[in-house]
Amino acid sequence: MFTDYVKIIAKAGNGGDGAVSFRREKYIPAGGPDGGDGGRGGNIYFEVDPDTNTLIDFRYQKKFKAENGHNGEGANRYGKSGEDLTIKVPIGTIVKDAQTGKMLADLSSKGQKELILAGGRGGKGNSHFATSTRQAPHFSQEGEKGEEKELILELKLLADVGLIGFPNVGKSTLLSVVTDAKPKIADYHFTTLEPNLGVVKGEYGDSFVIADIPGIIEGASTGIGLGIQFLRHIERTRLLLHVIDVSGTEGRTPVEDFKIINEELKKYSEKLSTRRQIIVANKIDSMQDETLYNDLEKLAKEKNIEIYKISAATNVGIKDLMKRVSEVLKTLPKEDLIEISKPKKVYTLNEQEGVIVKKENGMFIVCGEVIEKLMRTVNLEDNESLHYFHRRLNELGVNDKLKSLGIQDGDYVQISDYELEWEE
Repeated sequence: MFTDYVKIIAKAGNGGDGAVSFRREKYIPAGGPDGGDGGRGGNIYFEVDPDTNTLIDFRYQKKFKAENGHNGEGANRYGKSGEDLTIKVPIGTIVKDAQTGKMLADLSSKGQKELILAGGRGGKGNSHFATSTRQAPHFSQEGEKGEEKELILELKLLADVGLIGFPNVGKSTLLSVVTDAKPKIADYHFTTLEPNLGVVKGEYGDSFVIADIPGIIEGASTGIGLGIQFLRHIERTRLLLHVIDVSGTEGRTPVEDFKIINEELKKYSEKLSTRRQIIVANKIDSMQDETLYNDLEKLAKEKNIEIYKISAATNVGIKDLMKRVSEVLKTLPKEDLIEISKPKKVYTLNEQEGVIVKKENGMFIVCGEVIEKLMRTVNLEDNESLHYFHRRLNELGVNDKLKSLGIQDGDYVQISDYELEWEE
């Protein structure tokens, strides 16, 4: 079964917690803090697997999780880092953030491997919090949570040439003639239910990959028929061969076919509508009305598009067409069709940007990523830890912001899951 679109949930490993420990050795009565740091959580990577060509395995396994980092220990022993998880995908796979729709990676090169979700940093042990005035800190830092996302995996075939056109116009027959591909061929609509790839060998010039894209009809860009499932596979092609039936047996005119298919391309992607095309006028062996072809040829001249007459069934015109395709491909550079917008995890000393101080319904609220990290660091039952907590709030500008909002003695401040009473 050909599967080219799936959703999965992936979570990188959490960082291990830092340890609270003190040196305890004979004849050393005042040993200092020696709590070690927690290990880093495992990252999640995606890597190209040359031996797969479908995402079908992801229909049965939807959740992936990297290993958590181990906690730190006494004697300044660091926790072991979690094992990274590498997920193998077919070449041509796009990885997206399901919530935002942003592209995180385009795995379109052999051997390519990309970091998608970063594991959490390990927490610091209490040895890091010792100072000249706080020589025995009874607190450490919790490990950071690993990144977790719902991801969309979307497979876009890597082909140089895409065959487009209405069903039953001869695309599969043409593919079978010029390559070793063996697509299903029959005289009814939607014979082809999944894209087929084939390699055109060097007898026509340089070899290239050609794909038969099925199911594109009027309304395909809005989900009618099968086309919406496969339009994505045209995006990577450099050249489109627009196969049109000029025999008139389907009850449509070739000019109508050309306009309808190109309108669907435009609705799906403005960039796709400008992709280089060659019109392939197929089934000339059964053409009854020459005016059908003449009208299509006139349209091609108006739009400055090359047109070739062929019969895929009898091999008429195939050699000239493939030679021309090979020549045109040499003039069309490969381009990056996917815009990657991968958020990087950046750590900065300018932490104030991650602090939110506000007043809602009479309650003062302090929140933000930096505050959540701080709350995982401190132990509010320990006086030294509490002193460190207040000092950090002051350094982050929280106290000044609360005063500017009019806080008074006896007012309550909500910080994470705690409600603390304000005292000057």
